[in-house]
Amino acid sequence: MATSQPQCGNIRRRTFLTDVGMGFTGLALDAMLHEDGVASAATEVPDGKPHFTPKAKRVIWVFLSGGYSHMETFDPKPALNKYAGKTYDQTAFANPIKDPRYEERARAVVFVDRTHSRIFPMQTRFSKYGENGLDFADWLPHLATCADDMAFVRSMYTTDNDHNAEFQIHHGRHKLDPPEPVLGSWINYGLGTLNENLPKFVFLGQYKDTRVRWNFDPAYLGPEHGGVELALDPNNSLPFGTRSKHMLSGEQKDQFQFINRLNRLSAIEYPQDAAIRARIKSYELAFGMQSAVPESLDMAAETKETQELYGLGNKTTEVYGRRLLAARRLAERGVRYSLVYLSAYGEWDSHRDLKKNHARSCARVDKPIAGLLKDLKRRGMYDDTLVVCCTEFGRTPGLEGGTDQSTGRDHHPHGFTVWFAGAGVKRGYAYGRTDELGFHAVENPHYVTDIHATVLHLLGLDTRRLNIPGRKRLEVDYGKPIHGILS
Repeated sequence: MATSQPQCGNIRRRTFLTDVGMGFTGLALDAMLHEDGVASAATEVPDGKPHFTPKAKRVIWVFLSGGYSHMETFDPKPALNKYAGKTYDQTAFANPIKDPRYEERARAVVFVDRTHSRIFPMQTRFSKYGENGLDFADWLPHLATCADDMAFVRSMYTTDNDHNAEFQIHHGRHKLDPPEPVLGSWINYGLGTLNENLPKFVFLGQYKDTRVRWNFDPAYLGPEHGGVELALDPNNSLPFGTRSKHMLSGEQKDQFQFINRLNRLSAIEYPQDAAIRARIKSYELAFGMQSAVPESLDMAAETKETQELYGLGNKTTEVYGRRLLAARRLAERGVRYSLVYLSAYGEWDSHRDLKKNHARSCARVDKPIAGLLKDLKRRGMYDDTLVVCCTEFGRTPGLEGGTDQSTGRDHHPHGFTVWFAGAGVKRGYAYGRTDELGFHAVENPHYVTDIHATVLHLLGLDTRRLNIPGRKRLEVDYGKPIHGILS
């Protein structure tokens, strides 16, 4: 009688032929890739250990979606007030649109003229804080008290003049190029876990907003290296991962073990199947996360003083304060990388009414971010935790449309400011410069993957040693650490 089962423990004929065929194909493909320089025999498989002694154990990446204006936050430009209402040609400076860098650093999916040459004055005042006199907009009084702990990079640029730049800053590639894995996925891939019951890469923010999913996409690294989206709902902190109230813990444990056994049998038969590997890891992690995640996100366990430090209990700062407090609690428990959205999607996109919109958004994030930095210091976590705060691009020095002085600025990829704080970073330091009008990054310019390289460097990872066989990366993908801000 015919049977599809293997006899005497032997491999099925179909499986044997498939594996042999794929094996020879793989050998041929590997040789071809080596000849083309796509794959390298020297490519290392990460062992979960840093390549060199790290300065940081963990990273909290704070993202402000929409593009905050560098000229109304951390990079004041008095010339904007002096030449308000004039064109670039009517100033004492060279027209920035005629600068070769304008074309070199611009690559649009659909071209939109975002030069807006009628100069728009600054919409807030600035004051100097800290021993080195760092400039902060008056909208950021709490964060200004942390001036001696922060390092500004005022010379960032990107190449997309639309909001695809948001995704570009996380994975380094322009929308017109095939995507690379996001930074959090490279960290997940390169380093081992600090807590077996928590993911290495977490996303906190706009739960259910599909527009941000690309920001924690692992691309070709495989699904096991993607970000895990957590909600701050105490009754459903792990969406789709909560045990049914009708199932006992022991029953679920037995179910997980049985499913894992089936997955492992499949993994033996198809060792190259990334989806199977991801399923195995996800089931192994999921059971532990059911208790570890709710405990990690339990804000009630914090003292009233700590909750107030982050702005909890205040309707203006409550939502973003909770996200940052959750990030600190997760970092404390071993999460390597937390991507925290302190905005709704595009919140800082102030094409109109910049003064009103930026003042409102600054009020929402100012106290929570300052609270995070102060909390890390008092808990002894500051020296091994890296905090990065950024947006996808800046805003134009020119006015967008009309002459109404209460309106706003357009997208601006040519120059903007990000900042770092914590492990391995200089304190109270401003690095790089935009021109007098805030248009071009002119001194120590850095593309967004330099932020990635800096983060990986502080975690003890060499970005060039994280290559994947068969994947040829562009030179720009690697980036270069911003050594000018490293202590």
